[in-house]
Amino acid sequence: MKKIVVVGQGYVGLPVAMRAVEVGFDVVGIDIDQRRVDSLVQGTSFVGDISDEELRRNLATGRYLPTINYEDVADFDFGVITVPTPLKEGLPDLSYITDAAEALAKFIKPGSTVILESTTHPGTTEEIMVPILEVGSGLKAETDFFVGYSPERIDPGNKTWGFVETPKVVSGLGPKSLIRVKELYDELVDRTVPVGTPKEAEMTKLLENTFRHVNIALVNELAIYAHGLGINLWESIEAASTKPFGFMKFVPGPGVGGHCLPVDPSYLSWHVKRQLGHAFRFVELANDVNDHMPDYVVRRLIMTLNDIGKPMRGSRILLVGLAYKKNTGDVREAPSLRIIKLLDEFGALVLAADDLVEDHHWPAGLKRTSLDSENVRSSDAIVLVTDHDYFDLSVLGEHEVPTLDTKNVLKGDFVERL
Repeated sequence: MKKIVVVGQGYVGLPVAMRAVEVGFDVVGIDIDQRRVDSLVQGTSFVGDISDEELRRNLATGRYLPTINYEDVADFDFGVITVPTPLKEGLPDLSYITDAAEALAKFIKPGSTVILESTTHPGTTEEIMVPILEVGSGLKAETDFFVGYSPERIDPGNKTWGFVETPKVVSGLGPKSLIRVKELYDELVDRTVPVGTPKEAEMTKLLENTFRHVNIALVNELAIYAHGLGINLWESIEAASTKPFGFMKFVPGPGVGGHCLPVDPSYLSWHVKRQLGHAFRFVELANDVNDHMPDYVVRRLIMTLNDIGKPMRGSRILLVGLAYKKNTGDVREAPSLRIIKLLDEFGALVLAADDLVEDHHWPAGLKRTSLDSENVRSSDAIVLVTDHDYFDLSVLGEHEVPTLDTKNVLKGDFVERL
């Protein structure tokens, strides 16, 4: 029985680990967060796409070991790295990748395969990870062991396109590595899509997210101008969506969040600037538009309060939803965080409702509440940031409280859409 190590047991790594157990691998799930590992050992999932029942079922096989101890990875056949790649002071931080590579390198044996899934700039696999693996193992890549890159395409909360159903782009350092990488993912997912080298695969991920980032910025800027012109942009978007060719639907919102959109395009922009000396103007413009959408939300809220003769200072503002994405608890880079900061600076009394955000990820100093009739009635204004399915949004229409709807899901005399 083959042994696979998945480094990182978050929203990307845990689904990989669970699927590997299901198809018959011995799986070691490595994570540096002891609290996360303890939760997994107890059968409690913190990843929305993996239920407690699924986790416990795979634990019961005896073939899934969550651990922080790299000694448990000894004699592995496949190592998959799914660690974060955040921006640090505006620059790519690859320390999680390099740390994972250094740790795995000690246990590489002839025939082992190491695959990077973390989003990063083109060249990371070949120019940064491979040398670390070779030095740490004393072996030669593509000769003694194999290396590949396969970008993660996890869409948290998507019930149609999960890890198994979404086509998996795969690449290898050379032809031997590509065979090994493709063989692994052919067992895990329905379809694999081979590309020439890791650089093409790394660029594929950045292209996908830059495409979304730029188009979201387009409709966000349109939303600002359409409001000033008295045009219902949401209606225009729906009408344009009836065109069966040449148009793809994107909708405005309070900003972008998560790891992908605020971060990944900046990796590409940084790489182009470093390697070629040119500014990636589309990315930089999209960053500027999307980064300032929370500011626009607050500006609209100030105007709404002014219309009813109330100052922002001292007003009780209820935020409905904090997560950057519907039906998840993920607040990484969420636009709600910027909205909260601005409201605090203006002296507002801010409360928020979002049961999906775990306590240890809840913003410090922010009062946690629930979406109910009493909290709606006692608020001076409301902002719908994230329209989770579990919310009973009907209570927002029960009272005459000004509400800014950033998702275009509410109706009523006291509702303004973004």
